[in-house]
Amino acid sequence: MIDNLDVVTGAFGYIGRYIAAQLLENGRQVKTITTHTEKPNPFGSHVQVFPYNFDEPERLEATLDGADTLFNTYWIRFEHSGMTYERAIANTRILFNSAAKAGVKKIVHISVTHAAKDSPLPYYAGKARQEEALKESGLPYVIIRPTLVFGKEDILANNIAWLIRKFPFFPIAGDGQYRLQPIYVGDLASIAVAQAQGKHSETIDAIGPESYSFQEFAQTIASAIGKNVVFIRVPPWANIYLGKLIGLFIRDVILTRDELRGLMGNYLTSEQPPNAPTIFSEWLKENHHTMGCAYSSELDRHFR
Repeated sequence: MIDNLDVVTGAFGYIGRYIAAQLLENGRQVKTITTHTEKPNPFGSHVQVFPYNFDEPERLEATLDGADTLFNTYWIRFEHSGMTYERAIANTRILFNSAAKAGVKKIVHISVTHAAKDSPLPYYAGKARQEEALKESGLPYVIIRPTLVFGKEDILANNIAWLIRKFPFFPIAGDGQYRLQPIYVGDLASIAVAQAQGKHSETIDAIGPESYSFQEFAQTIASAIGKNVVFIRVPPWANIYLGKLIGLFIRDVILTRDELRGLMGNYLTSEQPPNAPTIFSEWLKENHHTMGCAYSSELDRHFR
């Protein structure tokens, strides 16, 4: 048995890395479960590394044994290379059931705003089914639903900046007036760590203090990095086509049709009051020199 032990899925990734860092700062012992055990460990000996072992639940249960809290970030952005939403949901159910058998006291689960089982978008419908599996586990839980998460390692905002740096124009699908409310990844991690306390179960959104139209968001990035790019409005299909064309050269999926539908449907917003302090525009002023200097590949990060 290890005292003060928590388990974080994906501590070598994005949100999981920030959660693990805050737990270590708080004096907690941390294990991570990851699909990329071969990656360099940014925490060295401070974080023990284990594979998911979905095919051997008893080994997964042993990894989780003695943990106070499981912080779950496991999910897929889109289906690829045989990994489907159905498989990810089944794996999530195995993970939560193993946590219950291992005696984990609580699960803090990262979901997404507007998750709904009847959503026409598979990503959001799948997230809702993850939440359902968590509730069925019988463990105390907190479901955290963030909007657009930004930070040095993020993909969306960084790659918008990369495109603005690389090309003289930037396409805006539709009227560009659909909205988003960015939240800093460190703030999201703080909310997650704070929710580990207590035995209550609840669902909350995680929202930053600023709201932008998508065009305002892109213009704010362009201004911060000092690029005088031309913004052109195009039909949604043209935006996807251009993304696929660029994706052929960089060997990545820039934006899926469903992601664009979610963005244009205001899925990255919340009706709840903001609960995170970091202001995107101010953060951008401090980090403009690195935004978009290198492309962030989803396929390299999770599938290759």
